[in-house]
Amino acid sequence: MTVPLRRVVIVGNGIAGLTAADSLRSSGFDGELAIVGAEARPAYSRPALSKALLRDDADLAAHELPPAEHGATELLGRAAVALDVDRRRVALDDGSALEYDGLVIASGSRARRLGTGADELVLRTLDDALALRERIAATPDVVVVGGGPLGMEVASGALAAGCRVTLVTIDEPMAPHLGAHLAALILASAVARGLRVVRTSAAGIVERDGRSAVVLADGTVVEGDAVVSAVGDIPNTEWLAGSGITPGARGALEVDSRGRLRPGIVAAGDVAAVPGSTGHARSPIWHSAIEQARTAGAALLLGDAAPEPRAQPYFWTEQFGLTIRVIGRTPLSGSPELVDGGDPGASALLRWRHEDGSATAVAVNYRIPIPRLRRLCEAAPAASLG
Repeated sequence: MTVPLRRVVIVGNGIAGLTAADSLRSSGFDGELAIVGAEARPAYSRPALSKALLRDDADLAAHELPPAEHGATELLGRAAVALDVDRRRVALDDGSALEYDGLVIASGSRARRLGTGADELVLRTLDDALALRERIAATPDVVVVGGGPLGMEVASGALAAGCRVTLVTIDEPMAPHLGAHLAALILASAVARGLRVVRTSAAGIVERDGRSAVVLADGTVVEGDAVVSAVGDIPNTEWLAGSGITPGARGALEVDSRGRLRPGIVAAGDVAAVPGSTGHARSPIWHSAIEQARTAGAALLLGDAAPEPRAQPYFWTEQFGLTIRVIGRTPLSGSPELVDGGDPGASALLRWRHEDGSATAVAVNYRIPIPRLRRLCEAAPAASLG
């Protein structure tokens, strides 16, 4: 029996929760809406935390989002601790409970840590970013573990602040995310600005003389005044224990193409694994969280009548003097087509064509509106900038 949707509870006040609320309203939901947020703050932009907010000259409001217009009751500074699916009830850490007809699980993720020391820095929340900003303002020797987008952006911000920075990485920095061509471009710019790169087959964090230090696979210890771990995240699904909703092998919730887990329950954002050509997988980036939540919110209300997501993947990063925007599938193999621009290291518009007829468009320090960048993903040779 379908339960009328009169009250929806959203667990998570990040961009996925915010977008799901907006999607429900735009799809016609005019019932009661409640949002539970573990952080005692309004929703904010996480991408700004590792980009603009780390710069010494940054606007400290760079992370702020426009005021929410969804009209929900916001329960901030409270966390969901249990879910009773049969009774349709979410228990909170203050002893209260919320009943629902529809539930959106957007509880996000937390930073993965390599050690147990209180001085190991991570970057996930606004408080993390403010603490890291204050720390690097003292221009210490910084060791960053992790060569993905977050680790590289943190390393870039620390270098720009005048710190001496060592990056410890297993893979070629950014290569698993963007492919060899763009990774080489980024690495060359990073090294030219003074980044020291240490490659290893494994890395951990140990306590040495009362503070955290990085230990490599061969036993070498890399020390700094500040150690930052940027080695991925862990979906926040522990609160679902005993609910009958079981996370997949990597801790995420495996949803269908519209974000549905079971009748009356959807999931979106960092906590969700969506179906793809190689099975379910997470896509823990800002744009993906928005698209997933937009679809899931509509599906909660409209069911099969809700449109499936069709947006092309979008990713952007700022690091070491480069602004790179990518639309389409990654990582990228082989050499790109130069669509416009001169030196690819300075300003270029690039395109990779794939065997299935799709394409990926990349702007490197190149100003172009997103809709026009999307058009470059069209497979026909006639695709233009117009």
